[in-house]
Amino acid sequence: MEKGVETHGGEISRQSGEYKVRLLPPPPYISAMADGASNPARQLPPIFKDWFASRGWKARGHQLDCLAADREGLSWLLIAPTGGGKTLAGFLPSLVDLSERKTAPPKERLHTLYISPLKALAVDVARNVGTPVAEMGLGVTIETRTGDTPQGRRQRQKYLPPDILMTTPESLSLLIAAPDARDYFKGLKRVILDELHALIPNKRGHLLSLALARLRALAPEVRFCGLSATVPDARPLIDYLTPQNCEGVKSAKLIRGKAGATPQVDVLMSEERIPWSGHTGRHAFQEVYNKIKGAKMTLVFVNTRSQAEITFASLWKLNDDNLPIALHHGSLEVDRRRKVEA
Repeated sequence: MEKGVETHGGEISRQSGEYKVRLLPPPPYISAMADGASNPARQLPPIFKDWFASRGWKARGHQLDCLAADREGLSWLLIAPTGGGKTLAGFLPSLVDLSERKTAPPKERLHTLYISPLKALAVDVARNVGTPVAEMGLGVTIETRTGDTPQGRRQRQKYLPPDILMTTPESLSLLIAAPDARDYFKGLKRVILDELHALIPNKRGHLLSLALARLRALAPEVRFCGLSATVPDARPLIDYLTPQNCEGVKSAKLIRGKAGATPQVDVLMSEERIPWSGHTGRHAFQEVYNKIKGAKMTLVFVNTRSQAEITFASLWKLNDDNLPIALHHGSLEVDRRRKVEA
């Protein structure tokens, strides 16, 4: 094994022809909120404390900071590495508020809107958030509304909206353009924007900013909660969540989360020669397949749908062990995608 070489934020070593990257733990972040346990705004209701304790967990500082910022009436931005508990932090203020809220009229029931850049992510988050809701018996309804949602369910959601609705920027644009949008959103209290760092630099982010401005007009009491991976400059994200040219409006609060589980990153150095053309990774598929055989579950990410099709077909030809290999991308039928996501 060659001696490790330290780089910015990590250490690289080579063993048996493979490069291994060990990410060094980042320096501790200073939370934007006071870390005192005596701060009433950071206190969880007993039912939430009991739920954390039943799992052997303890609420993280940045999760309580998000709760405190929400109780102070602020919009906020949480920046935390993967595995840092961002999703639970984003929904914690909404779940606490819903657990304490009296029953609202059906037309004013929509409390929280979650916006995801991916349909599959919205479905996955709905499943994950539904777990603590069910285990605590909160009685909070959670539904998704994307291009995959059946027409009958969309119609029902207009008259009987859930407490929390998971959607995408495109579906949100259709909702706010509806004639009854003012009545539908007038009771909205929170908007959670996931993967914000991936949304704002492109056309989808620009169109979404117009939709958010419309939501501010429809629901004056709404607060915006951004969730983002680590970025070098948080100012563009804070500005995105804060209304511009509005007197008396406070800037969104910045909250930084500590690192979660330290990831282990390996670089597979194929022993095969890279071909002169058609660099789709085919030359390394046998080695990738061998890695898959040694793991309980493997996700293989590629850049395009065509590459996904090629990768799946190539791995399937090598699948002498009859491993349950499946294909997933946005052009597949809904039922096939749901089967893979499950």
